Amino acid sequence: MKIFDAHFHIIDFDYPIVENNGYIPREFKVEDYKNSTKDYELAGGAIVSGSFQAFDQNYLKNSLSQLGGNFFGVANIPINMSDKELKLLNDNNVVAVRFNLKRGGSETIEHLEYLSNKLYEEYGWHTELYVDSKHLKELKKHLRKLKQFSIDHLGLSKSGLVELYNWVEKGVKVKATGFGRIDFEPTGVMRKINEINPEALIFGTDLPSTRAKTPFSNLDIQKIVNNFDKNSQERIFYKNALAWYKK
Repeated sequence: MKIFDAHFHIIDFDYPIVENNGYIPREFKVEDYKNSTKDYELAGGAIVSGSFQAFDQNYLKNSLSQLGGNFFGVANIPINMSDKELKLLNDNNVVAVRFNLKRGGSETIEHLEYLSNKLYEEYGWHTELYVDSKHLKELKKHLRKLKQFSIDHLGLSKSGLVELYNWVEKGVKVKATGFGRIDFEPTGVMRKINEINPEALIFGTDLPSTRAKTPFSNLDIQKIVNNFDKNSQERIFYKNALAWYKK
């Protein structure tokens, strides 16, 4: 099965790691990632910056240089980053900015609209949100002003699914990732999202599953294989993500 891994982390202790809410992740370098995914036919992927990496960009540039090809970066961007550094990131295959509204470690929500739309207009970047869907309703005034964004880990909470579906109807992408983080069984939710918009779901391993109650395994892939037809599988596993990341 061909897979575009739309969400994973590289954790390299050669670069700054910041304790977040008392948590420091274990190391997970590019070689560890390659070993963990050696049984899959990878069509590319997206390295997502974590809360524990704050605004360090060097680890991301180094990791992307090692992976090459169809691998892209999702960075935590501070509001005061220079245009020179932004261009350098763009030249190094960074294509998105992340706002970690759940754990911090990224820019604050007061800068969400300005920074998100600036990066979209100047570089074509989209925005990725680590946000609990139970807060989507109160965040609507901010989110409706964004040009393009996705939501991580199926939105995390069952109580926010109605709002999540509303955003899917508006064209927002949702990551079929982090099944060990959510408080519901994912199959029915993925089916509903796919029914609303077949281009919405994008799969990712979430490796190395930092802080997840249950880490990623091949069982996550089987949930999709067992519950979607071949055309839907192709869209979820790689076609939707390739269209999202490869500009």
